[in-house]
Amino acid sequence: MSLALYGHPFSSYTQKVLIALYENELPFEFRCIGPDTPQHAADWLRRWPLAKFPLLLDAERDVVETSIIIEYLQLTHPGPMRLVPDDPLVALDVRFFDRFFDLHVMSPVQHAVNGALTGDPVKRQEARDFAESKLELAYAWLNAALAGRTWATSAGFTLADCAAAPALFYADWTHRISENYSVLRDYRARLLARPSFARAVEEARQYRSLFPLGAPDRD
Repeated sequence: MSLALYGHPFSSYTQKVLIALYENELPFEFRCIGPDTPQHAADWLRRWPLAKFPLLLDAERDVVETSIIIEYLQLTHPGPMRLVPDDPLVALDVRFFDRFFDLHVMSPVQHAVNGALTGDPVKRQEARDFAESKLELAYAWLNAALAGRTWATSAGFTLADCAAAPALFYADWTHRISENYSVLRDYRARLLARPSFARAVEEARQYRSLFPLGAPDRD
């Protein structure tokens, strides 16, 4: 096996793929993209000029987009954890939640982060307000949808939870999940306790100062 992952430990989408790799104990080389490793950045940009990470390299095959990477790994390097169920209807539910966490939780967080990175106080506040309104809607829906469940769907720990873990991790830093959403808060806590995600969180701990909205002293 010759898997390599280009990304950054503090990146939510890199963490999403790391969780999948750790769940199935797949050996891989992590090629961190940063100022100390310009060779990795150059190779990554050559392979994917759109400059989005992570990127999975399997021999000479480039695989991009996190959900595609995780499904690709299941098809080509299967392990004991089936992160996308075989039943098509159950798999559809998993893919729906995967999209929900990426589009309706992580995207608002990224909007707030991008606003903060402008350095403009007005744009920062506007982006934060927008993100908080979107996240509040997502929290309310998730709190009801996840009632009675351990993981996002009835299929156990899946691709959907790989997406949920980093999304909710950073979302709670951006707009705190209130105590009114106890189901969602408990779900986030279970994700943090999952060994695969706990490992990803710990590996990224040294980079918390990079969070432009200010990383809270918790988690």
